[in-house]
Amino acid sequence: MRGDAEQQRLEEDRDGTARWKWWGPYLSARQWGTVREDYSQGGAAWDYFPHDHARSRAYRWGEDGLGGICDRWQHLCFGLALWNEHDPILKERLYGLTNSEGNHGEDVKEYWWALDSTPTHSWMQWLYKYPQREFPYGELVSENRERGISLPEWELVDTGAFDEDRYFDVLVTYAKAAPDDICITIEATNRGPDPAPLHVLPTMWFRNTWAWGRDQRQPWLEVDPDSQAIKAVHGLLGTRWLASEGAGQEEIVACDNDTNMQRLYGTNGGSAFPKDGINDHVVHGAATVNPDRTGTKAAFWHRLTIAPGATETLRLRLTDTEPDDPFGASFATTVASRRADADEFYAELAPEASPMAKDVQRRAMAGLLWAKKHYRYDVKQWLEGDPAQPAPPQGRGRNKHWSHLYNADIISMPDEWEYPWYAAWDLAFHMIPLALVDAEFAKDQLLLFTREWFMHPNGQLPAYEWAFEDVNPPVHAWATWRVFKIDAVQSGTKDWDFLERIFHKLLMNFAWWVNRKDAEGNNLFEGGFLGLDNIGLFDRSRPLPNGHTLEQSDATSWMAMYCLNMLAIASELALHDSTYEDVCTKFFEHFLTIGSAATVRDGESLWDEEDGFFYDVLVAEDGTRIPLKVRSWVGLIPLFAVETFEGKVLERLPEFRKRAEWFVRKRPEQCKNFHAIDFGGKRERHFLSLVGPNKLRRILARMLDEDEFLSPHGLRSVSKVHEGNPVRLELDGEVHEVRYQPGDSDTHLFGGNSNWRGPIWFPLNYLMIESLQKFHHYLGDDFKVEFPTGSGVQMNLWEVSVQLSHRLISLFVPDEEGRRASNGRRDLFDFDPNWKDHPTFYEFFHGDDGKGLGASHQTGWTALVAKLIRQSGH
Repeated sequence: MRGDAEQQRLEEDRDGTARWKWWGPYLSARQWGTVREDYSQGGAAWDYFPHDHARSRAYRWGEDGLGGICDRWQHLCFGLALWNEHDPILKERLYGLTNSEGNHGEDVKEYWWALDSTPTHSWMQWLYKYPQREFPYGELVSENRERGISLPEWELVDTGAFDEDRYFDVLVTYAKAAPDDICITIEATNRGPDPAPLHVLPTMWFRNTWAWGRDQRQPWLEVDPDSQAIKAVHGLLGTRWLASEGAGQEEIVACDNDTNMQRLYGTNGGSAFPKDGINDHVVHGAATVNPDRTGTKAAFWHRLTIAPGATETLRLRLTDTEPDDPFGASFATTVASRRADADEFYAELAPEASPMAKDVQRRAMAGLLWAKKHYRYDVKQWLEGDPAQPAPPQGRGRNKHWSHLYNADIISMPDEWEYPWYAAWDLAFHMIPLALVDAEFAKDQLLLFTREWFMHPNGQLPAYEWAFEDVNPPVHAWATWRVFKIDAVQSGTKDWDFLERIFHKLLMNFAWWVNRKDAEGNNLFEGGFLGLDNIGLFDRSRPLPNGHTLEQSDATSWMAMYCLNMLAIASELALHDSTYEDVCTKFFEHFLTIGSAATVRDGESLWDEEDGFFYDVLVAEDGTRIPLKVRSWVGLIPLFAVETFEGKVLERLPEFRKRAEWFVRKRPEQCKNFHAIDFGGKRERHFLSLVGPNKLRRILARMLDEDEFLSPHGLRSVSKVHEGNPVRLELDGEVHEVRYQPGDSDTHLFGGNSNWRGPIWFPLNYLMIESLQKFHHYLGDDFKVEFPTGSGVQMNLWEVSVQLSHRLISLFVPDEEGRRASNGRRDLFDFDPNWKDHPTFYEFFHGDDGKGLGASHQTGWTALVAKLIRQSGH
């Protein structure tokens, strides 16, 4: 058991003796353009609430800000506003292009980094680079519209915004002296060659809960006459004070977090000092702030002129007690102590890793922890509208079957700007690295998604807010099992309560899959896009013409993997409670049935013996079967369905053992593709897999071929062989094609935001590494393959898994030249002393050179690199 100070805070928070997690980075980086704020007829979220409205229009379901924090219910928020005296508006939130404006979909156009965070958020740091020139809002839109889908995105750095180093580094540090006592430091550094003005407005405001006709209670902010702090009074939260060092020397400005009806709609009404009042007062000198310095939004207005290379420091304190001496010796002591606590906490995370790898690991964890956000969405209320607002259009279709869903929780987001909403399968992957630092939070998140206000009554898990009914791969059970084991190793105890609670809900979800996604009842599953967007020849989530059905290799394999995950959980529970032995039998037999259908059933399997690979199969109405011979992750995912069991476990489960022996003996036709299933007690371990050694060798020969899947930085999503040999299919007079595309997608299939036709994706690479380790656990050191294929170098599967790990880690760790592959060979990012130490964790990576692509701050599942660094000792 660890005994450091941060671990002690985690235990106090878990036990309820101190609410260390009450305040955190729970304020989103973007609320505009989200489904929650969209009340349009057609569901055009980006158009209904654009960036231009964000400064003037009250949000219904959440708030956003720069580098901000809030309480767990988001009653009270704190964030930054900046102005360089050239921008037309205050910089209060991160800017980016909407789905129609970006030439590759929505795309944030800012540079910022989550530098550090402990799991209780007792210590956090966040860095933002703010240009001194006018921010090029218009240029970013017009240039990307003109470039088209065949050209790369036009980024902020391409506009010249950072030329001659004319920008500010704005570093925000949070250090908790107590759960409700937060020391805040803002350091602004002028990187440019000349003195430059910077207005810094640390801002506090209440989430608007009063404008909708459902809660008439009105919180308020005012200036405390004694301390000159901003005093915040809330009926549920209580009273808080925000103090600023040197109070009285800077101006305090206040307005209301209410919509500016005149600016947006040309009508009178509402507050006389609406949400954009501070903006208009600072930028235009308008009389739009309350002279009484009261309202629901207030800021300290610091006017700075910063010399070249100089740093100006502001200190604030957010506390639940009236400030007496907020900036005395205790402030500096708290900041230094929390920094030291964070260093001590992370020192044990990867003790054998190199310093550069440790830095990458800690940055990945920081990004993941900063992506914990308050997420609020009551679908029933959203569909009905609010009493004090115009009724929404009738017949809105989005999420109408999910009216039970009521979310008001802290949830791990894939990304705080481009994906400021949860995605079920993303979140499952997040929990693996999060379990390394906060297993209780990881367990709570997994449980949360199976609770009745999340899970559909029919057993489906919500996918993501754009379409809760979409189908993500069923990886929740896998994540549950992995988190349970990680927690058991770290704590020395097994959390049976967690495992049992979630297992019963997973049974419901498994039944939903079996009942809804096996149209023919033949144990070959459909599922739609399954998170792999455009990987197929056509959109796999749309109905097929002329009665065709699609039997999916990935869907079927995910279900086989789901069976094995449930079998592993059930066998663990059976050791604790023998009544679970019957459930072990159920998942054992179900796995064998799926495996037989996928791999050996004559004329109907998904295995192609000639190619030695798995493919999706298109089935016509007359039963004709057409293998869709695209070599992609769809054919590699069958390797995920593998599990080993220790002989001593089966000895303790006699009823399951007896039934399994009977099934193997009486149903040999369903077992003949499995290698060395032995319940006679002669082997130390037992092995279940969709593929035996012969199929495994054939698949790995392709997967580990550098001319196919193996790249310098991981496994590609589509084989490079399709670069010169695309796969084409004519269906109903329409030609569909897949070719290898290592970078951004050049098709709008399934939205076009992300590309699964060549790039490297972290989650499936991680699962493959884990699967290879499981195969090695059974097959041992004597089973070797060439790595890479054709090299003549023989490695066992554990060694192959380590080599794959190193290739993935190399995306972020600088090479001998000092370049990080994910930076895309930009000298500014690789060599400039003020940029080079900040790795960015992208959504996916170029299949040949490793350049980061997609969402630029999608630390979410890319943070799996932290787990790889811990286990590989890179």
